[in-house]
Amino acid sequence: MTLLEQLNIKHPIFLAPMAGVSTPELAAEVSNQGGFGSLGLGANTVDAAREQILRTQELTDFPFQVNFFCHESSPLNEVAAQAWIAHFQPIFERYGATAPSQLNCIYPSFKDHDGYLDLVLETKPQAVSFHFGIPHAHQIQALKDAGIITMVSATNLAEAQAIEAAGIDVIIAQGIEAGGHRGIFNQTFDSAIKTSDLVQLIREHCTLPVVAAGGIMNGQQAQLMLKLGASAVQLGTAFVQCKSSNANPAYRQALFQQNITQITDSISGRPARGLINHWHTQVDTPNRLTVPTYPYTYDLAKQLHAAAVTQGEQGYAPFWAGSNVSQIRELEAADLINQLVLEMIHAR
Repeated sequence: MTLLEQLNIKHPIFLAPMAGVSTPELAAEVSNQGGFGSLGLGANTVDAAREQILRTQELTDFPFQVNFFCHESSPLNEVAAQAWIAHFQPIFERYGATAPSQLNCIYPSFKDHDGYLDLVLETKPQAVSFHFGIPHAHQIQALKDAGIITMVSATNLAEAQAIEAAGIDVIIAQGIEAGGHRGIFNQTFDSAIKTSDLVQLIREHCTLPVVAAGGIMNGQQAQLMLKLGASAVQLGTAFVQCKSSNANPAYRQALFQQNITQITDSISGRPARGLINHWHTQVDTPNRLTVPTYPYTYDLAKQLHAAAVTQGEQGYAPFWAGSNVSQIRELEAADLINQLVLEMIHAR
């Protein structure tokens, strides 16, 4: 059985699950057009995630995936946190605000408790995917017993082999070109393999279906990944500009005005690729302080962005985008799916 048959979808095109940007409307539009819609739920409470899943199920009868963060939770280094806060205090004051006195863990991991697992078992989406790591064995087994397909992002071969050994169904091959957070399991190193090479490497050494993710903006690029052995492709940046996404007007505008991206861990505490702004040019200096643990660091970044925006400053916004953002097109989700399919056919 092919991956498309397994997922019961028409086109080998996945919408990347983008926490904070994806919406039930965007997911449904992609699924209704024959692609594989998604909800990035890692930043949601269980109740808020339930609302999004149920709303998506109202908008489409077709399959879609839900996604959660699966990082290894670690305690905050208070010394590093207080030094980080003190460093940003003058910047907060510049925008008439006060830096937080402490950093909070704003995003739990799927592995921390079974609340998200119980939600998935209750709502039964077609598939659930994970970023930053692999769920506990009992969680994987429960999903398998419920007939829910499991997928995990891999950024290198070792991660892909661990995913296969854990009994996961599908590997998402996330190349270095991908926008947003790197799916690396171990934050102390990043293999930084480009998508095309990663797909070939995983296909050579693993037997699971592979979905190519990273830098894919058109059908020609998508078709190349299929020729290299991918069973499907996953696009995120290309869909952020859709009216049904949750991106704000400044984010949409920046996607069409800027074309250079860079990876930083200063925003959230984990490496992520986005449009170059103050985080990359003013914070990421050679003598930068030690970055506190994810997701505590993100707490400060979100508060600083909110303060700066009140003064009309968007330079601290986490405008995630992939390396090929210059190729972005102004198309609504259904039209983008149709255009991608046509381009893939012509590229065969």
